[in-house]
Amino acid sequence: MKQYPFLDLALANAPYMNKLKAAACEVIERGRYIHSDETELLEQEIASTCQARHCVTVSNGLDALRLIMRAYKEMGLLHDGDEVIVPANTYIASVLAINENRSTPVLCDPREDTMNLDSSLLEGLITPRTRAVMPVHLYGTPCCDETLLEVARAHDLLIIEDNAQAIGARSATAGIHGTHITGGLGHAAGISFYPTKNLGALGDGGAVVTNDDQLAATVRALANYGSDRRYHNIYQGCNCRLDEIQAAMLRVKLSYLQSDNEMRQAVARTYSEHISNPRVKTPVIFEGMMQTWHQYVVRVEERKAFRNYLADNGVGTDVHYATPPHLQPCYSDLPHAQLPVTEQLAAEVVSLPIAHPITPDDAVIIAEIINRY
Repeated sequence: MKQYPFLDLALANAPYMNKLKAAACEVIERGRYIHSDETELLEQEIASTCQARHCVTVSNGLDALRLIMRAYKEMGLLHDGDEVIVPANTYIASVLAINENRSTPVLCDPREDTMNLDSSLLEGLITPRTRAVMPVHLYGTPCCDETLLEVARAHDLLIIEDNAQAIGARSATAGIHGTHITGGLGHAAGISFYPTKNLGALGDGGAVVTNDDQLAATVRALANYGSDRRYHNIYQGCNCRLDEIQAAMLRVKLSYLQSDNEMRQAVARTYSEHISNPRVKTPVIFEGMMQTWHQYVVRVEERKAFRNYLADNGVGTDVHYATPPHLQPCYSDLPHAQLPVTEQLAAEVVSLPIAHPITPDDAVIIAEIINRY
């Protein structure tokens, strides 16, 4: 029986292996391992990809969001106790970044169709302490619409994108700077280069993207011990820099990002066209936007039985995410309203294989297996 693993990183990186090895050797031989040529070039290329002026590479995706929040505090735009609206069904990193900067996360239920923050609920969550909203482009589907932008403008809110899962995605709605590309839609964006992402390092990594000159300079200093130049520390900063060798790995893989995303789109379309089992609800493919399909997530009421059935038939699956932040032990005291959509999604979502080497032909076979369930 053929096996369809959910994700095998060795297989996923196999197409680039020779170039990755060569790039690593070049960095080793060059002898400069922190913020040298590869990092500077990667920052230029990521900024261009997101159609923004600045990219500052950092140590991981959580640090990217933490540093954005901290930089806004240093700039006087955020303060202790300020509220940040964030989707309730996000990965916990989004909420951690808010808490760690002594701001208050305000959880917003998602829409069922997009599984992204429901912008129609925003006005009801606004208080005099609300200063920002953090849309998360979950699973690679852009989270930006006219309602979100109108509410942000009306209440002078910062838009901080969690772009951990959607690099290269295109929104149907232009952001505040006119671009449709995620990462450039709001005032700032955090990106994750965790190895499982569409653009994944061979270790940890992240980036901050923005059109704000002051924010970029502040993040860069904060991430380098608070230093704006050698041995001159203007902030009590941290060490959150990206290694040069990871920058080199990412530059290799960035050159394949568009074609890799196109393959994921083809696999996603094939799943949606061929899965006909009424017990399995497939995600919506939205016209007018480009989803990058970090995950292809179906919904099933009897998730455990469904996953066991697929495993017995050689199909690996995963769950993103089974326990939302407000139900995690560390957030047992986090105040929140009723979150019925979040909790329903958490009970039903199942991620199907979509990364290389999964092809549309494989998706047809996996769909046939699902239809027999």
